[in-house]
Amino acid sequence: MPKMNARTQRSAAQFGTHIATWRKLLNLTADQVAQRADIDRGTLRRLEKGDPVGFDVVLSVARALGVLDALVDAVDPWESDLGRARAGAVLPKRVSR
Repeated sequence: MPKMNARTQRSAAQFGTHIATWRKLLNLTADQVAQRADIDRGTLRRLEKGDPVGFDVVLSVARALGVLDALVDAVDPWESDLGRARAGAVLPKRVSR
């Protein structure tokens, strides 16, 4: 995987801390979450430390913790001020480079 820039690494570390906190709030061990997410414990530990993992891992762990819907909703553009402001606009089929 490519090296993350500093800002992305900080966000990944913060995201990992949030995942670990959810796990602890739910009184789940790393083994339990890993089993529910169908990953190994080392992969979960990498996610919790902010190390790069696959997007499928992020989604599987979020599902195992019961926060998948909230994660998906967090990036819903229609729930943002910008999305609501432009709700009536016609979106382009493609964005040119």
